[in-house]
Amino acid sequence: MSKQDSVFFNVFSLVLGILVAITLVLFALARSVGAGTQREHVLEDAKYQAAVRQNIQPFARVAVAGEDNSALAIVATSSADGDGAAMAAALTDGPGVYAAACTACHGAGIGGAPKTGDAAAWAPRIAQGKATLYKHAIEGFQGAAGVMPAKGGRTDISDELIQAAVDHMAGL
Repeated sequence: MSKQDSVFFNVFSLVLGILVAITLVLFALARSVGAGTQREHVLEDAKYQAAVRQNIQPFARVAVAGEDNSALAIVATSSADGDGAAMAAALTDGPGVYAAACTACHGAGIGGAPKTGDAAAWAPRIAQGKATLYKHAIEGFQGAAGVMPAKGGRTDISDELIQAAVDHMAGL
């Protein structure tokens, strides 16, 4: 290693060390300034407390054969910003279900999904009959053109509403 390389390495290491030291000092200063004001406000904030309660809830419950599983009923959840009621209201007819569950794939044709309003893409599917369309939408389907997950991945939607959404998309 030449003398110039050695000098450069030493200077570069010194500059890097100084930058790391400045970063650590700024971090410690920010922590000390924020510790006196932020901690109390954050811990007393109702939204923060609600988020913590939601995050520590178990994400799944298991039904055990032979035990009383009546407490394991499916409970509709609402989002923290209050749009859960609006979402539930949207799931009352075909267009609402389409907007909530189907438009992600059928609006853009993702994964081989026939686009809504594309008569050429829907024609062979409609020719198979409504019963087949409904079955594939409800139970899921894997064909040559792509994959249709059961109920579009929204298993919380009733079969009747899925059928209404199919009718809406296919123009039936």
